[in-house]
Amino acid sequence: MPDQTQSTDKFSSTCCVVGGGPAGVMLGYLLARAGVDVMVLEKHKDFFRDFRGDTVHPSTLEVFHELGLLESFLKRPHQEYRQLEAQVGKFTVRAADFSHIPTQCKFVAIMPQWDFLNFLSSHGQRYPGFRLLMEHEVTGLLEDAGEIRGVTGRSPQGEFEVRALLTVAADGRGSTVRERAALRVLDLGAPIDVLWMRLSRKPDDPQAALGRIAARKFMVTINRGDYWQCAFVIAKGTFDEVKSKGLPAFRQGIIEVAPFLGDRVHELADWDTIKLLSVAVDRLAVWHKPGLLCIGDAAHAMSPVGGVGINLAVQDAVAAANVLARPLRAQRVAASDLAQVQRRREFPAKATQRAQIFAHTHVVFPYLRGEISLERLPLVARMLNRSVWLRRLLGRVAAVGVRPEHVRTPEQAPR
Repeated sequence: MPDQTQSTDKFSSTCCVVGGGPAGVMLGYLLARAGVDVMVLEKHKDFFRDFRGDTVHPSTLEVFHELGLLESFLKRPHQEYRQLEAQVGKFTVRAADFSHIPTQCKFVAIMPQWDFLNFLSSHGQRYPGFRLLMEHEVTGLLEDAGEIRGVTGRSPQGEFEVRALLTVAADGRGSTVRERAALRVLDLGAPIDVLWMRLSRKPDDPQAALGRIAARKFMVTINRGDYWQCAFVIAKGTFDEVKSKGLPAFRQGIIEVAPFLGDRVHELADWDTIKLLSVAVDRLAVWHKPGLLCIGDAAHAMSPVGGVGINLAVQDAVAAANVLARPLRAQRVAASDLAQVQRRREFPAKATQRAQIFAHTHVVFPYLRGEISLERLPLVARMLNRSVWLRRLLGRVAAVGVRPEHVRTPEQAPR
């Protein structure tokens, strides 16, 4: 009788990166560029997934500049925001000004994340040590004597395992790797969820305002060229309640907060066109264990407030590559190396999460509950409108972030 046992594909790599998002692909690129053999595993067959973070901040654009990739990156279709405004009732708030930040690019770029990832991974292919495997979903960890030795998973070809000196979890807020590693998660709480959708954009639509606030409603509209990517904020856990009121009531809510969209809300034909993002803000107490490191949302899940998730993830990847490239090339990664990455990136993650929680509890949620009057702007908003220096300060904080990273890894010869 023939053997029905399915064989397991076996791979080996110096570093196995789980997750093909911004953190994972950037880390894979930087390590391969520095001469490290690295394998990036992505569970999907491509990068095309709508309603992902698309805001590329000047800190990330600066990394592309340092890599010599900025000019070609910006040739890809994108939009540029050189200042940020919000519409609060009948008032316009000039929130941030990027004109004086100390970077090459004095704007936030809006680019679909699949373009970002396709661009970076294509450049990674220039280096012999870079391998990207799509449709390879990690389901477990290889462990020996308390040390992580790699991962197991499944692909269309069957089961696989990757043995590696170091495994890096970059598989997002629902990280399988951090769950299998039983790392302790500190849940910081988030009182909101977000409903993502797209609506067509017209040439005469308003340009500047991102955040829009009306009575008990809060919405973000992001210019994506021929359409708006819209984020409608709701109280945590109330999506079923929103649906129970019916799609016409939801469409009316959009019109109340963004009247210019009134002639196209019919494009939301059913609830399948509206995607729920359950907002979480959390972080790991310890980001590592022997043979394993977590970065990006796997280490610290971010709220969509501020659009900083992709940029924190990229900064984590740059810091990790700066610390780990040399020991990985030498085939010796110590616990102290992994702890150094956490020490470098933990404070920026904590500071950003504190700012997001403050925004949740003192701005977004109070407006949703109708606790802040729309008849008069809060003091901080009035100060921003009056002071260009305050707007520039906020622009610098938003654009560069806390403790920006710079590329310190050397480049090995590409193919």
